[in-house]
Amino acid sequence: MRWDNLTDGDGAAAPALFAADAVTTRTFDTPEFRGITFHEIRARSIVNRVPGASRMPFEWTVNPYRGCSHACVYCFARKTHSYLDLDTGLDFDTQIVVKINAAELLRRELASRRWRGEHIAMGTNVDCYQRAEGRYRLMPGILTALTERANPFSILTKGTLILRDLELLRRASRVTDVGVSVSVGFTDPGLWRTVEPGTPSPERRLEAVRTLTDHGIPCGVLMAPVIPYLGDSPEQLRATVRAIAAAGATSVTPLVLHLRPGAREWFTAWLARHHPRLLPRYDALYGGGAYAPRWYQRRITGMVHEFADEYGIGPYRAGAHRGVTAPRATDAA
Repeated sequence: MRWDNLTDGDGAAAPALFAADAVTTRTFDTPEFRGITFHEIRARSIVNRVPGASRMPFEWTVNPYRGCSHACVYCFARKTHSYLDLDTGLDFDTQIVVKINAAELLRRELASRRWRGEHIAMGTNVDCYQRAEGRYRLMPGILTALTERANPFSILTKGTLILRDLELLRRASRVTDVGVSVSVGFTDPGLWRTVEPGTPSPERRLEAVRTLTDHGIPCGVLMAPVIPYLGDSPEQLRATVRAIAAAGATSVTPLVLHLRPGAREWFTAWLARHHPRLLPRYDALYGGGAYAPRWYQRRITGMVHEFADEYGIGPYRAGAHRGVTAPRATDAA
């Protein structure tokens, strides 16, 4: 594998994030990790700048893992595994890179004179609370480092393992801005089992939302992805928003499925196996690129906001799910 000359988790050029001689490969033959190989590495940097052309409403990220056992068939981060000469399909789900020195690196980089205490987003590339975190426990050290510097941060996750670190999040929230969001795109159990096979169920994720909010950590829901023709009917959207409201979420932010290279091929192969009749409709909807047309996105967003008003979630604020302040109209001009 190509362990040198890598790009970071968000696609920006960052040569030699770790060297080949810093990699230890381990396979654990246990029911929880059967079929998964972990590549333990000592990274050379951990705070990554998001490319200027990115649509993300934040500038800095921390990603302690590469690859993700959640195995979501649509995951946009799949392309990053190709930088390691691994495939963006099964290898992304089963070949997990673990940056075992993430916490010590972060502590050092936050202490640098060059660092200005800017917001750091986590879970934006692969989930920092995927199953591997149960073994490696990187997040407690990361949260402690951020708290020591009172550095603002946000977490986006599908992992209920975040509840393990509830007290650390509460401690951090006393000294800095902390944003937590859980991703729940739909509540249909059949759809969940096929497109997100390695994740906790939507019901369990919403229970985590309730627990976080009940313990003083406001938690929004990123309703993502809304999957065209499989999870986008008014009835499905209403049911999902209703469940999100019942969980006590502070906000709901819809995001329609996007299919970047790497994810597109894997998702299309899944679609051909499970819903071949939808292939022509997807070709028409995504023929213009990775994103669904604006008219479709506006329709989904409009319905979700209407249901959110009905169930009393809000007011909706762009960026709320990541703890990032939305730009003022004058700033966005």
